[in-house]
Amino acid sequence: MSENGPRREGSLEAPTRHALAWRSPDFADAAKLEAELARVFDICHGCRRCFSLCNSFPTLFDAVDSTPSGELHDVPKEAYWSVVDHCYLCDMCYMTKCPYVPPHEWNVDFPHLMLRAKFKRFEDGKGSLRDKILSSTDAVGSLAGIPVVAEAVNAFNGTKLGRGVLEKTLGVDREAPVPKYYSRPARRRLRTRVGRDAAPSPAGDTRGRVVVFATCYGNRNHPGLVEDLVAVLEHNGIGVALTGHERCCGMPKLELGDLKSIEKLMETNVPELDRWAREGWDLTAVVPSCVLMFKQELPLMFPDDERVQRVANAFFDPFEYLMSRHRAGKLKTDFKSELGAISYQVPCHLRVQNIGLKTRDTLELVPNTKVQAIERCSGHDGTYGVKKEFAKISRKIARPVARQVDSAEAQHFTSDCPMAAEQIATVSESGAEATHPIQLLRRAYGI
Repeated sequence: MSENGPRREGSLEAPTRHALAWRSPDFADAAKLEAELARVFDICHGCRRCFSLCNSFPTLFDAVDSTPSGELHDVPKEAYWSVVDHCYLCDMCYMTKCPYVPPHEWNVDFPHLMLRAKFKRFEDGKGSLRDKILSSTDAVGSLAGIPVVAEAVNAFNGTKLGRGVLEKTLGVDREAPVPKYYSRPARRRLRTRVGRDAAPSPAGDTRGRVVVFATCYGNRNHPGLVEDLVAVLEHNGIGVALTGHERCCGMPKLELGDLKSIEKLMETNVPELDRWAREGWDLTAVVPSCVLMFKQELPLMFPDDERVQRVANAFFDPFEYLMSRHRAGKLKTDFKSELGAISYQVPCHLRVQNIGLKTRDTLELVPNTKVQAIERCSGHDGTYGVKKEFAKISRKIARPVARQVDSAEAQHFTSDCPMAAEQIATVSESGAEATHPIQLLRRAYGI
């Protein structure tokens, strides 16, 4: 029997998410945080449904099982922080496994509790220099994207010597995939192609003109993805614009627990995006984590900010947007090429948006195209997978996905998250090469 009493069945009501009370003095109170960690960990220990998700749960269960009593009260409190370290806020335990999430009386929100602990640690000055650098994607991208510098960085990162130096100085695992930097980012490439004068073309729950939030990754590391997205939207008669300015969405800082930096980023991005939304534009981004940040995380952090709520309501995943227009008869299906068999990994930050498999459904509109969806985590999840101390575990989490990709022997392997795709391709034994779904769709259109 647990310290919380007899186990009982979970709630059958739909889960509800409480706002993140991060401004409350209780949020970072050490004693209250420790008590809540103990309460939730004991519930998790008694349930154990999440043993097959991230490494937080095996870490917790091993700590409990190694005590003489086999109960949480004998687990050293310092072991709690190992559990926190292994949580990368994928949200899958909350969304797919836990029977005790609100409105259940036990009110378990494991990811938000881990975020609370990360916030406490960061506020106590325990954030490492490595983590601060890795989560400062704007600054790193701006520096590494300077002409000549970009070429030097890419060349350095492509050598064994360079990766060894990165591992020793920044703790970036030498086998982990690292992004390439481009000196000509997406915003510069598309500046003359898109603008504010597009006429709306409403269909379904879309207003028919879209502002693309390029994202740090899309702008500096994979600008071709943003170009592909714009091309597909324009091919379908959807007006496209870029934000006048943007900063990182804040997801890397969320993983670090640096919530005050997220507030600063929000105060740059949200007023700009809100202006577009009020002028009748829809919003989208090519990276699921960025979409999730605007649709879920910022509204939970700033529940009383009307601007944040308007932006959230205007934000779409790209394929969610396209399928909405398809249902209204406004998506072109004049495909020039078949795609064949596709092995498709569904990223965690897309799954928790609860929009269904819109990427799969869109791609299967292409004649003679069949998509095998793999709903398992890649283990990469932002910065977790590149850190030396976690990279091996990260790749272990990715291997079941890679095995499914290898056994499928499909013509294409894809994932909405470019970083997850690269991780899986690295682990794959068949030499799978990742292609983003929006690239595949553009290829099918022949544009």
